[in-house]
Amino acid sequence: MGWIFAVLVALLALLLTKPGWRWLYIAGATASRDLTALWAYIKLLRYTKRHERLNYTVADVFERNVRSHPDKVAVVSETQRWTFRQVNEHANKVANVLQAQDYKKGDVVALLLENRAEYVATWLGLSKIGVITPLINTNLRGPSLLHSITVAHCSALIYGEDFLEAVTDVAKDLPSDLTLFQFNNENNNSQTEKNIPQAKNLNALLTTASYEKPNKTQVNHHDKLVYIYTSGTTGLPKAAVISHSRYLFIAAGIHYTMGFQEEDIFYTPLPLYHTAGGIMCMGQSVLFGSTVSIRKKFSASNYFADCAKYNATIGQYIGEMARYILATKPSEYDQKHRVRLVFGNGLRPQIWPQFVQRFNIAKVGEFYGATEGNANIMNHDNTVGAIGFVSRILPKIYPISIIRADPDTGEPIRDRNGLCQLCAPNEPGVFIGKIVKGNPSREFLGYVDAKASAKKIVKDVFKHGDMAFLSGDLLVADEKGYLYFKDRTGDTFRWKGENVSTSEVEAQVSNVAGYKDTVVYGVTIPHTEGRAGMAAIYDPERELDLDVFAASLAKVLPAYARPQIIRLLTKVDLTGTFKLRKVDLQKEGYDPNAIKDSLYYQTSKGRYELLTPQVYDQVQRNEIRF
Repeated sequence: MGWIFAVLVALLALLLTKPGWRWLYIAGATASRDLTALWAYIKLLRYTKRHERLNYTVADVFERNVRSHPDKVAVVSETQRWTFRQVNEHANKVANVLQAQDYKKGDVVALLLENRAEYVATWLGLSKIGVITPLINTNLRGPSLLHSITVAHCSALIYGEDFLEAVTDVAKDLPSDLTLFQFNNENNNSQTEKNIPQAKNLNALLTTASYEKPNKTQVNHHDKLVYIYTSGTTGLPKAAVISHSRYLFIAAGIHYTMGFQEEDIFYTPLPLYHTAGGIMCMGQSVLFGSTVSIRKKFSASNYFADCAKYNATIGQYIGEMARYILATKPSEYDQKHRVRLVFGNGLRPQIWPQFVQRFNIAKVGEFYGATEGNANIMNHDNTVGAIGFVSRILPKIYPISIIRADPDTGEPIRDRNGLCQLCAPNEPGVFIGKIVKGNPSREFLGYVDAKASAKKIVKDVFKHGDMAFLSGDLLVADEKGYLYFKDRTGDTFRWKGENVSTSEVEAQVSNVAGYKDTVVYGVTIPHTEGRAGMAAIYDPERELDLDVFAASLAKVLPAYARPQIIRLLTKVDLTGTFKLRKVDLQKEGYDPNAIKDSLYYQTSKGRYELLTPQVYDQVQRNEIRF
């Protein structure tokens, strides 16, 4: 026994001198969190490896659910209630129609359709014959819509009749060899005046198509499934590649980490063309046999009423949705529902406690990750404000890191050996994920545009020759490894010698303004150093009392972080993920000669006064100073 005692003493001495007492404390405080996540990760790896070994596609897994419970409801909405059998039969019809039109594996057929059961069935059907489906953002019009279709090298476009005008506007600029298929609502297969002359009536073709499985096409586990576009907050959308294996990994990852069950009923008002709604939520039906309730368009006042209507046990949110819901008037449905968990990303810590208290939500599952990236994390233990964590005791299990970088450009700051440097606890840096080819959890599939993909890869990270996905987001990790979002690189600006985080200022400005849509950015003012803060606030009814607003803002923000210029928006342009288009507002600046919205500037006394053309000229001449 003596030698065992000696070994234990030596081990204890090593722990106390090497990592120290603090490490032991952190290990004890985070062990439950880390082990829970580790068990979920093991289940995820078993799931993905098994399906890789079987060479299963998403459609293969879905058809397994169809065989298990054909008459269970798969998708439900305001007007539809489709079983797994119905979804599969429609998918087969789509596959047979396109196969008869000579579309084959590797072809690209885009989908522009509202949230409805046929949406899922359409891309599922196309996947059965190996056709890749770019999921087009339904908000796009004109050049952005044209770009999304052409950048993916589409040979056809399936569009709903609701988007007839949008497609008509760009039809003359589409490639001459691109075929149009129009899908009419409620199975309207008549040839009406509402169509583009060269478009084919998809409903009529579906009516005569077989609902049996299409002729066999060899589609593989790692083949491309769909393209999902970035939200376009910083320019034209980029098409990110989602393979069958990637779809399985994303949907299964959140399934196991958040503890979803097959009997759960999900509610999502999110668009199905994005990863959150289309994979994370709809994937619970496609892969795990749950029922998913959808809505054509998000409604804050109907969110929990819908949850009660559909008996939902899990709700989904994204971006500013939680704030919109919190800003609604109290309702009988605030706590009259069965929702045990809400999950999503973008629930700001400033409103997190109020949200869960008002709506009696037992658990929030916040996640973070780019559609195209491999640095995906989740907060599964209800820690307010955290978007995920990196294990302090098992850091090698899931190789994600925060590295030192220039906050303006996102470029890594390297050491004398040319390698990247890890950030210390509470030190902001750029979030990265190690790239390992062939591993669905570590693979970086990138965009259709190879040049755009190359910009997201950093090489020679911690050793020469290795690679990582560069998220472009500034995160910070606390001592226990909890991760918190700080900003996008380039969104932090410097004013009065201080770094100002736009996301933090946005949260406070929005709260003070009564949860109104807000976007904050830096603008250049002549004869000053750095950039001054400017806030654009959506207030079409002019409800904002600027004197009260200024006084309240002074209580929650330091002087250097308070917006120097206010723009009261009369209309708002949101991306599909409910984010304001910051880049457009920033370009427009604060010239009242060019902007119709009311503009205000902060005086030396802290009040906001009207920024007239005369005042603007004085600012340019340095007669009014900031």
